[in-house]
Amino acid sequence: MKYLDEYRDPVLARKLIAEIHRITTRPWTLMEVCGGQTHTIVKQGIDEALPAGVRMIHGPGCPVCVTPLEQIDKALAIAARPDVIFTSYGDMLRVPGSTTDLLALKARGADVRIVYSPLDALKVAVANPDKQVVFFAVGFETTAPANATAVAEAARRGIDNFSVLVSHVLVPPAMVALLESPANQVQSFLAAGHVCAVMGWTEYEPIAAKYHVPIVVTGFEPLDLLEGILMAIRQLEEGRHEVENQYARAVKRDGVPLAQEQIFEVFEISMRKWRGIGEIPASGYRLREKYARFDAESRFSVGDIHTQEHPACIAGAILTGEKTPLDCTAYGTLCNPQKPLGAPMVSSEGTCAAFFSAGRGLGGVRTLTPAMPLLQVAPIAPARELDRTEAAR
Repeated sequence: MKYLDEYRDPVLARKLIAEIHRITTRPWTLMEVCGGQTHTIVKQGIDEALPAGVRMIHGPGCPVCVTPLEQIDKALAIAARPDVIFTSYGDMLRVPGSTTDLLALKARGADVRIVYSPLDALKVAVANPDKQVVFFAVGFETTAPANATAVAEAARRGIDNFSVLVSHVLVPPAMVALLESPANQVQSFLAAGHVCAVMGWTEYEPIAAKYHVPIVVTGFEPLDLLEGILMAIRQLEEGRHEVENQYARAVKRDGVPLAQEQIFEVFEISMRKWRGIGEIPASGYRLREKYARFDAESRFSVGDIHTQEHPACIAGAILTGEKTPLDCTAYGTLCNPQKPLGAPMVSSEGTCAAFFSAGRGLGGVRTLTPAMPLLQVAPIAPARELDRTEAAR
């Protein structure tokens, strides 16, 4: 397939892997921020093809996964009301709340509908004037322009039976929170290309300078990720800490100013709670006072709902990179895609789901896509072992 197969070419992939091995002289720890990148890395075995001592940490880059449990319970409380049509993207329907999920609630008679954009939800509101229609506005900066557009359009047209349950989170503040954590191990980031396509990368430049971490804006295909890893390791080896753009075909430094204008017309920056991380200052969006009447949390008085995670779920430690799914005693047993304990197992971008679908820790079964079977071509020479002196640096 033109313009896609080019980024899954196994020959080019092996060349990039060989170059990564050639330039690497010491251990490094990198974090990819986006859950979509995590799935590609795990599914294609990219992390297993890197030099010994080079480690990928899978970060909190799945908006479904970092949506707090209490926010899911707020959604459930609203969706259970007989006067509400609750709309959402499909990946939120099976995320477990404290006692159930939206799909189960739908099976019991609640009017829960999958939509493909917030403007579809607005159409539902127009078609059902006797119902309150709520859209679950989840996502990073990537989905914020469309959600802002829907709210602005509802205001313009006077559609008062429409509201949004806002759960937007922002990537740069989360990166700072990770870097300032006493348990931080991250030495470089692969930034999410779709977020930067909207926002650009100017917000990352102060982070790279202050914390001395290379940040590489990276795409989602195997060759994107391998090139992004190569660029990050090259910076680390050379002692540089800059923002570089691997995803040049989609991302410009300033992003899309018109989309940013739409976001900040409707939303303002606020504190936001992240699942597994806690409250991070200035890490989310909330509706501006001008549009506050479209806030579902206020409209349905669910702001006081507070919950606790399942005691067997270590989603927080997984989302911050402190642990992997293989460290979880519930992984693949108590927690699986059919009966998930936490969002990282059910989300299409979750780390636990990525490990499970690739067969990690499940009897050694591996599932490689035929598009680029990295581990099915002639193996490259193993990376030289790093001696203890190097490993301790």
